[in-house]
Amino acid sequence: MKVEKIVLNEAREVSLTAYLLDTGGEFRNICKRPAVLILPGGGYQFCSEREADPVAMPYLKAGYQAFILRYSVGKHSVWPNPLQDYEQAMEMIRKRSEEWKVFSDKVAVIGFSAGGHLAAAAATMSENRPNAAILGYPVTGSDVKGCCATAPDTISCVDKNTCPCFIFATRTDAIVPVMNSIRFMEALVQADISFESHIYSYGPHGFSTCDTSVQSRDTAISSRVPNWMSDSIGWLKEVFGDFGNGEMTKPVCKAHVTDNDGEFLSVDCTFGYVMGNPEGWKVVEGFLGGAGKQEKPEGQEAPQMTPEMMSMASGMKLRQILEYAHMPEEVIEQVNDQLSMIPNQR
Repeated sequence: MKVEKIVLNEAREVSLTAYLLDTGGEFRNICKRPAVLILPGGGYQFCSEREADPVAMPYLKAGYQAFILRYSVGKHSVWPNPLQDYEQAMEMIRKRSEEWKVFSDKVAVIGFSAGGHLAAAAATMSENRPNAAILGYPVTGSDVKGCCATAPDTISCVDKNTCPCFIFATRTDAIVPVMNSIRFMEALVQADISFESHIYSYGPHGFSTCDTSVQSRDTAISSRVPNWMSDSIGWLKEVFGDFGNGEMTKPVCKAHVTDNDGEFLSVDCTFGYVMGNPEGWKVVEGFLGGAGKQEKPEGQEAPQMTPEMMSMASGMKLRQILEYAHMPEEVIEQVNDQLSMIPNQR
């Protein structure tokens, strides 16, 4: 492993530390690696060492290249300085991806507390957006004004371009109220963004990896909190794929829950969304009414949707509705083929 430290802004004491694992040779199935960019917390007053190297090590063990950004804090934390530091770091990682053996489209940002705010800002408003974001007990709303008066609310900035997120916190966090995580998740739901969340029953703020190397043994905290680390690595495998033969396997978790923002309609759009498209609904209505079926057992009526059922089902994927209606898979594919020719009127 190589370690490289790069000064990004000497006046503001901003630096990027790169932990770079080998590729090729004994790692013959690996030519590049996904990466994580870690943003320690510290209330925008300092960058916590407890949320820096100790966090990088488990991701290195999992095969990721790891970078730690020590961004502008204290008197230099006036916004947008920290976000500009992030932009510079992410741009450098992607520009040097060949040299550093990084998949440039598989770089996650990991932030804690105020660093979680910066990670949320990176995910929602940056020019160089990460491909995934892991937010630990993050400050996402207006509470951030308590530690950095010029920092923006990130919840209102969640949009369809926000990357998939992994969020973890404790219910009893007395420093950053858990509603910061919950309201951010609500915004992700509204924007149709994939996410995973873990709100543990009790524990303090700032627990980092939550093992005894960073946390006192007598800390009152749920024994399950340390699971966030392995869960986040497992989640990244779902979002980025896992190591294969020279490349990453196909991800199993899409950036969006549905295809509502796709270029064309599909059976993975929500039922209500397709209903709102006259051309798309005409296709579906024909199949639900039996017009598109090639064969139907004698005496069996085609499934009918009542207005009440349609209202309840509007948020479900059309595919799920058709499966619920016992439509054969080959017929569902016929529906999808017809829908895929209809441009999405976003």
